[in-house]
Amino acid sequence: MPLDAFALALGSAFLHALWNLILGRERDPGGATAIALLVSIVVFAPVAALRWDADAEVWPFVAVTSALQLLYFALLATAYTRAPVSVVYPIARGLAPVIVLVVGVTVLGTGAAAAQVVGVCLVGLGVLLVRGLGSDRADRSTGAAYGVAVATSIAAYTLVDAHGVEHADPIVYLELGMIPATLGYVAFLVVARDGAVRMREAARPLPALAGLLSFAAYAMVLGALLLAPAASVAAVRETSVLIAALLAAPLARERVGPLRLAGATLVVAGVALIALG
Repeated sequence: MPLDAFALALGSAFLHALWNLILGRERDPGGATAIALLVSIVVFAPVAALRWDADAEVWPFVAVTSALQLLYFALLATAYTRAPVSVVYPIARGLAPVIVLVVGVTVLGTGAAAAQVVGVCLVGLGVLLVRGLGSDRADRSTGAAYGVAVATSIAAYTLVDAHGVEHADPIVYLELGMIPATLGYVAFLVVARDGAVRMREAARPLPALAGLLSFAAYAMVLGALLLAPAASVAAVRETSVLIAALLAAPLARERVGPLRLAGATLVVAGVALIALG
């Protein structure tokens, strides 16, 4: 894996974990997510315009990924309203590659190596540890359920974007996909109860920073995919699971015990086997 691709993927992992922790610690993750999305598309619009490179085949991919990104952010904001980041995030990020692998095997007929099967088992065990063995705490059960839902949306837009980015510059493609998703999310929030008030209260530097970090993180991944095989990029990128677990206590004021850390580590190891198997 080239050093520049490794740096992009690892940097993306750190930024991705950081923006999720920022939104997760907000009093109103839904309103904060709206601010983050608006800031990201406004700031990166001139960059996308200067880098404009897209062919006609990109538009069907843009339409589909926009709908999936809207679903993703809606689920994520709701999840962080109801459960800790250190529960939702590892499950969401860890199960997404598993779902992509399963779709590849069952629908696309790509097959699976023995290492990938082991990786799926490790991710499953890691998810159990993150969720908590024998625990019936409502926040963990809710977090696990939302984590699965978020993982499904991640897997869906990942499958779409893997082909869509071939038809446009990475930043241009991301901007095109995020504009409709952002407008849809904000429109939904505004028509909801106290939506405008929630956005005004969330209009602060940290949610704005989260928006910049989220856009930059995914743009870095798309750039890395142009320099290195997707498997290598995915393996490095999923270190964000462990980064988020380590930073959840100091940044999001969450209690992260040894079992949850161990679970996050197993998730990372499992995803690496799936990606590189």
